Amino acid sequence: MIAATFGTGQVAYSILWFFLFVIEIWLMFTVFIDIFRSDDLKGWQKALWVVAVLVFPLLGILLYLIVRGNKMRAHQIQSFQETELAFRRYIQSVVGQPSSPAEELYRLAELRDRGELTAAEYVRLKERILGEELHVV
Repeated sequence: MIAATFGTGQVAYSILWFFLFVIEIWLMFTVFIDIFRSDDLKGWQKALWVVAVLVFPLLGILLYLIVRGNKMRAHQIQSFQETELAFRRYIQSVVGQPSSPAEELYRLAELRDRGELTAAEYVRLKERILGEELHVV
């Protein structure tokens, strides 16, 4: 019954308003995330922004984007970098620290000096490390 009273233009118009509402909600969540992520805002400033966005949604979001848009981007970049650093640290903890040939040679020399490696073992391992380095380069 209701579908019979709606024309094609009214359906498209309703869909447009629905998606504009979804975009507004998404922007509101984005602004709230940035407000609570900001270390440079004091508590009362955060409260004022939250009230402004809740009481005047479109105006509050627009003002926040105008006033703090650049800081939003900086916070997103910082969050991405922290996430990437944590991911790299996790991968390195699972796989192990990649070491350079110089570090490996230094460790071998320490083992040789402590007497844990013989001179022949040291030379053999040193040649292996240097051989791998030559193949990599």
